[in-house]
Amino acid sequence: MTDADADALNVESAESTAVRRVLMLIHTGREEAREVGLACAKSLAVHGIVVRVLASEAADLGIDPAAYEPELELATDEADASRDCELALVIGGDGTILRAAEIVQPHRTPVLGVNLGHVGFLAEAEYDDVESTIEAIVQRRYTSEDRLALEVSVYEDGQKVFRTFAVNEASVEKAARERMLEVVVEIDGRPLSRWGCDGVVCATPTGSTAYNFSAGGPVVWPGVEALLLTPISAHALFARPMVVAPTSVLAVEVISRADGVGVLWCDGRRSYELGPGARIEVTRGVEPVRLVRLHQAPFTDRLVRKFGLSVEGWRGAAERRPFRMNGGENA
Repeated sequence: MTDADADALNVESAESTAVRRVLMLIHTGREEAREVGLACAKSLAVHGIVVRVLASEAADLGIDPAAYEPELELATDEADASRDCELALVIGGDGTILRAAEIVQPHRTPVLGVNLGHVGFLAEAEYDDVESTIEAIVQRRYTSEDRLALEVSVYEDGQKVFRTFAVNEASVEKAARERMLEVVVEIDGRPLSRWGCDGVVCATPTGSTAYNFSAGGPVVWPGVEALLLTPISAHALFARPMVVAPTSVLAVEVISRADGVGVLWCDGRRSYELGPGARIEVTRGVEPVRLVRLHQAPFTDRLVRKFGLSVEGWRGAAERRPFRMNGGENA
C-alpha cells in the first residue's frame, strides 16, 4: 500500500467516524412545515445524523428534545446554533430561508431550503422532493455555492450608528405613505442624481428576482458578481435601474427635511429608522452566503419553473432551425 492510499483510507475512516450534525429550521407557524420537519428529523436520525433545533422552535413544536424519539440536540443561542453543523436544512419559504441565513451567518454554514411557500426562489427542493433531499444529505451528494451578500451601514453626523448584512437587498423607503422621500444617490464617491421617490433598492444578483424585480429592476444571473440599484417610483428624468461593479460603493443620503424621514429594511427582516441627513452605504459583504445545491440545472430553468413562464414552441437550440422575421429567413 502506498502512502497516498493510506492517507485516503485515513480520511475515509475519519469521515465515517465523525459525528454528523444538521441544523433544522422550520416555519413553525405552518402545520405542513411542522409535519415535514419532524419527519425529516426522524429520517436523518435513522442514518446516524444528529439533528439540532432551536429552543424557540422546539417550544413551538410542543416537543421536549431530550425525550423526543429520536433525541434532538437543543440550541439556546441562535448566534451559535450552526456551529459544527455541515448544513442547515430549512423547511419553509424564502422568508424562512432568509431567517436561516441570518442565523448561520457567523459560521458560514451552507443553507438547504425545502420550499413550502409560494415562489421559493432561494429553495433548492420542493415539497415533493423531500425523500430524495434526505437521501442526498445522507450520501453527501450535494455541493455548496457562494453567493455575494451586502454589507450595509448607516451614518448619522459622520458616525456609524448601525451595521448589518443582506442576502437579497437593502431598501431605503419612505416612512410616511403620504409623503415622498428626497434622496441623493451616490456611486463610488460621486453624486449621481437627486430623486423624489418612494425609495431605493440596493440588491444582489440573488435578490434580483425579489423586491428588485417587483420594483422594475433587471434579473441578474447569480453567477454574475455585481451590485444593483433600482429606484422605486422616482420622479426624475434619470431614474433607471443600474448594475454596477461588485467593488463599487453605493450610498443613499436622505435630504435634511423634517418630513423626509425614512426607514432602512434589509431582506424585509431587519429595519432601522432614518432621520434627516442619514447616509446609507452599501458594499459587497466580506463573507458570502452559502447555498446548498442538489442539481446543476441552468438558472434559466429555475426562472421558467418558478415564474411559470411559457416556453411553448421551443424546439431546442441544437437543431439550429431557421426562424422567420418579416417574411425572410435567418440561420
